[in-house]
Amino acid sequence: MTPARTAAAERPLLDVIVVGAGFGGLYATYKFREMGLSIQCFEAGGDVGGVWYWNRYPGARVDLPSIDYSFGFSREVEQEWTWSEYFAAQPELMRYFDFVATRLDLRKHYRFNTRVQRAEWDEDRARWVVTTQSGEVYEARYCVMATGPLSVPRDPDIPGLDKFKGELYRAAKWPHQPVSYAGKRVAVLGTGSTGIQIVQEVGPQAGELFVLQRTPSFTMPMRNFPLTPEYTAEVKRHYPGLREAARNSPAGGLRPASTRAFFSVRPEERQSLLEDAWQRGGLAMLGTFSDLLFNEEANEQVAEFIRGKIGEVVKNPATAEALKPRGYPVFARRPCLDSSYYETYNLPHVHLVDLTQEPIVEITERGVRVGSGGATREIELDMLILATGYDGLTGALTAFDVVGKRGETVNQKWKDGAHSYLGLMLEGFPNLFMTTGPTGPAALANIVRISENDVDWIAAVMTHMDQNALASVEPTQAAEDAWMELVRTMAQRSLLSKAKTWYVGANVAGKAQGLTLYTGGFPKYREHCTQVMQRGWNDLSFVPARVAVEA
Repeated sequence: MTPARTAAAERPLLDVIVVGAGFGGLYATYKFREMGLSIQCFEAGGDVGGVWYWNRYPGARVDLPSIDYSFGFSREVEQEWTWSEYFAAQPELMRYFDFVATRLDLRKHYRFNTRVQRAEWDEDRARWVVTTQSGEVYEARYCVMATGPLSVPRDPDIPGLDKFKGELYRAAKWPHQPVSYAGKRVAVLGTGSTGIQIVQEVGPQAGELFVLQRTPSFTMPMRNFPLTPEYTAEVKRHYPGLREAARNSPAGGLRPASTRAFFSVRPEERQSLLEDAWQRGGLAMLGTFSDLLFNEEANEQVAEFIRGKIGEVVKNPATAEALKPRGYPVFARRPCLDSSYYETYNLPHVHLVDLTQEPIVEITERGVRVGSGGATREIELDMLILATGYDGLTGALTAFDVVGKRGETVNQKWKDGAHSYLGLMLEGFPNLFMTTGPTGPAALANIVRISENDVDWIAAVMTHMDQNALASVEPTQAAEDAWMELVRTMAQRSLLSKAKTWYVGANVAGKAQGLTLYTGGFPKYREHCTQVMQRGWNDLSFVPARVAVEA
């Protein structure tokens, strides 16, 4: 329903509304402000930081180099901020966000602890009408959803979760006050990247730890280290070149990427290269060969190499075998990094519960019941930690009503899977933009470089519209369909779709399945974005301002 004209007349018309205060939201706020646009920004959390505001769980740490996982648009920020570790922990990441927001004076544009409940396009007046959970209404020419690919956590669909009388924590909404594990019987459900970080942190502290494993993950040594003043000084001198190198790498980062095909070298050399990557740590192994996400036989040999490493570390053969991932390609699930995950299972009070052999029957008042048929057992607990992931990629935009020009919601448009143009725009939703949206590279490349690319592209569209007296813009249906066909075609060549992950929506019951990520690498994605501009924006449909007024 179109809002009443009398109420609307009392509301000032903003240029841009930005939702989110992570990397995309903060850069969008800065960029649009520097363009002289009027802005209002909203963030559900109590401060800046995006997903890191919520991800305060024990052991939370970024799995990209900190010098890479940082803004490149501000020379002042680059030169004045100094990272202390190669892989920054959550507290340092929050200090970084605080520094950026303070240095660039961005908080004044935000309403924190504020959720957007509804965003509706007013076709007659060519503007977005945004309503918050408290009933406040704002209007703007443009709406930018910088909500990120991982911002809507989900609970597991397990009977009895609300019955548990002990301490219940969700990794994605961790309390701000300290949590004690000493002397307690603790269970962690979930062994993805988050679960792995929690297990290795909580294991040595807990009285007893039960790891409830549904699907084992491939995880490699992080090998973190402190950054010396000499090294950080070098980095600061060379940031421009480093940023350019990152923008031109397949993953949008500084990790070396080889053009070497797996079977182009002799077996003994392959083994040596894999061993070297394992010792160097981080995601070096992913960049050691060029075809690991396309050649199944090469992928399986790398997977077997990692399984062998698990067997070398974990002393109990049965536990080691249960921890070895099988049935899906390595790197098809999010690659994980750890500092002592497998070593944690050598502690006498840490127990792996293989849910493929003993599935969860229910959560009880005292703990969790596992088993099948008549052979069940109850594991008594003092604390249960849920590390069960997110409604990835699409969850943020389907968690509330976003209504386009035909009265269609994003939920309705995406009922059969995410469908967008460049991961940036949606046909039928004029002047609505996304950063790191589904059908772009999103989770497959450095989110900071993607965010900066996306915001710059969005800003270019807005500039073009202002220079040509245009009121609204959306992609044509043909352009959106063509982009989706390219995304689907490229996805079929990748092994990423062969694992049941949040990449394909497999972790959410009833969600449409399919890999809706651009898998062609960040440089090619940037080329697509640039070509749209060079072709005179001919993939987009514009409405002149005078037509919108007459309507």
